[in-house]
Amino acid sequence: GVAKAGTQVILISGHDGGTGAAPQSSIHHAGLPWELGVIETHHALVENNLRDRVYVETDGKLMTGRDVAIAALLGAEEFGFATAPLVTMGCRMMRVCNLDTCPFGIATQNKELRKRFKGKPEYIVHFMEFIAQELREIMASLGFRTLDEMVGHSECLQIREEDEENLHIARLKEMIKKPVYLSSGEKTFFDFKLDERLDMVDVYPAFKPFMLSNPIPHQERLKISSLDRAFGTEFGSMVTRKYQNTLEEDTFTLHLEGVGGQSFGAFLPKGVTFDLVGDANDYFGKGLSGGKLIVSVDPSSPFEADQNVIIGNVALYGATEGKALIQGKAGERFCVRNSGATAVVEGCGDHALEYMTGGTVLILGRTGKNVAAGMSGGIAYIYDVEHDLYERLNDELVDMENVSHKQDVETIYSLLKEHYEATHSKKAKELLSHFDEALPHFKKIIPRDYKKIKNEIKSLIDQGFDQDEAELKAFRSIHA
Repeated sequence: GVAKAGTQVILISGHDGGTGAAPQSSIHHAGLPWELGVIETHHALVENNLRDRVYVETDGKLMTGRDVAIAALLGAEEFGFATAPLVTMGCRMMRVCNLDTCPFGIATQNKELRKRFKGKPEYIVHFMEFIAQELREIMASLGFRTLDEMVGHSECLQIREEDEENLHIARLKEMIKKPVYLSSGEKTFFDFKLDERLDMVDVYPAFKPFMLSNPIPHQERLKISSLDRAFGTEFGSMVTRKYQNTLEEDTFTLHLEGVGGQSFGAFLPKGVTFDLVGDANDYFGKGLSGGKLIVSVDPSSPFEADQNVIIGNVALYGATEGKALIQGKAGERFCVRNSGATAVVEGCGDHALEYMTGGTVLILGRTGKNVAAGMSGGIAYIYDVEHDLYERLNDELVDMENVSHKQDVETIYSLLKEHYEATHSKKAKELLSHFDEALPHFKKIIPRDYKKIKNEIKSLIDQGFDQDEAELKAFRSIHA
């Protein structure tokens, strides 16, 4: 399916790779070997005359030149390395990547811990040279001159007798009996026609006259459809190249009507606002980087916005900055890995706020299960009128509190007001009109360690330390 849609690379990622901070149940019981995925993908593409359109890549604990040779013979042409190069740079698998306490200075933003980092680029270079040398020796022994010649020649592989009873191996054994490979070895990549996308044809030309040294605020209107994937990403890159992160909010505003395709507004930078009347697909606002995204329902629509999904799954994945105001519900995994963006939504599916490390989220309706799994930073406010949020909350790292502090009350009110002004949300209007009655139904979700460190920072600042000094001292104190 993705080959027909025009992708250039298909990545088969095996069960042995991944972050050391993953749950033990996932590490030991989730996923399948990359060998099965590579050979099945290779065979399926060949059988459908699509193999010459794409590269097949694989990763998942590739460690040696022998691993690369096997992957190529099964059908892969590109090979991803992560764990082994990480070890060459000093990683000792402490499995605290998500806690900002890496003792070797790799997976941390703490300045003191980062001083311990001893890795050098040359270490990875040497490691990859050894991989290449071993691979060349294997290729020579098999009679292949280039890696491309090896792809799909599974007849060069044999199953060890002691492994034949393994169900996965038995399945693999049947597949390598039927080697399939390309004779031409040439790729005829799908043409994405980037120069014909709306970003280049309609958006950039319309705003270009106003993108001066001293930019002139400007607005435009445009219709889009679900075929317009990653809409705004190219325009956003041009804004970033020219202005970095210096524009005022709403400098360039685009009023849109229709359906935002996958990755609508991805990586949108500060100063750019997309105001969409309609709905959007998965990965809405992925990597949002300072821009503003507004999605609202057409006033003539017959349905209640807060009861219907208006954006897809994995919205605001990895967002670092900016705002998203959504009149309606989101799909699953809302704000996963959000580290700094502010978002308002009127309900969402399972796994909201997963691995969130920063930012502020206001949810005005019901959520699905497993809220805040792995959430280590940021704050969320959830309207829990039925007072059963605790049944869906993953409280391993977070606490749920009633909203009582003045700052929290002001934050909720200001976000509600901004949400109403941007989307004319009936839900927001109702809550604003009866704010005092609604306030007891809001719950505050905050990570325990995040709360401790924020309180410690505030105390240190009150004692006269500047922000950087307070953060460093608070970090040392919490993790002492």
